[in-house]
Amino acid sequence: MNLLTTQDAALEPVRAAMLRRAAERADLITGQARDAAATLVTQARRNADAAVAQGRADGAAQAAPVAAAELSRSRRAARSVALGANLAAHDEIAARIRAAVLGLRDEPGYPELRDRLASAARQAVGPRAEVSEHPAGGVVARAGGMVVDCSLPRLADRAVAALGPRIARLCGP
Repeated sequence: MNLLTTQDAALEPVRAAMLRRAAERADLITGQARDAAATLVTQARRNADAAVAQGRADGAAQAAPVAAAELSRSRRAARSVALGANLAAHDEIAARIRAAVLGLRDEPGYPELRDRLASAARQAVGPRAEVSEHPAGGVVARAGGMVVDCSLPRLADRAVAALGPRIARLCGP
């Protein structure tokens, strides 16, 4: 087992707890985000349908080559609007997840979480680890040339990455 595997194994319970809490918090906010995304996508599809219909009408009046060019442009515009709406919804959900994880600092159980993070970081780096509190919450352990980042921002990024497929499904068509 190498050091990275040992660190990952040591951090697994913390990661699992953070992911579980992030998933629970994400489930609370995904309803609103899903509604917002659905509204954006529905409006984008309406706009796209209107643009496609207008393109067809213009094309019929002006000739097949012009109609084909307009239809193609309309489809690209519709796809761009839909992708933009999906990206905006994804970014909003990810931001809410990050805010929820960073908000753990204000929770009553945060001191216990910080202690667990420090213990896991110390175990991963070794007995000579120097553990310091991260300004945004969580801890960072250092010993020799090794650094184990158990800060809340890092854990939030990992939670968003781990939930990536779920977020994508919420934002998809």
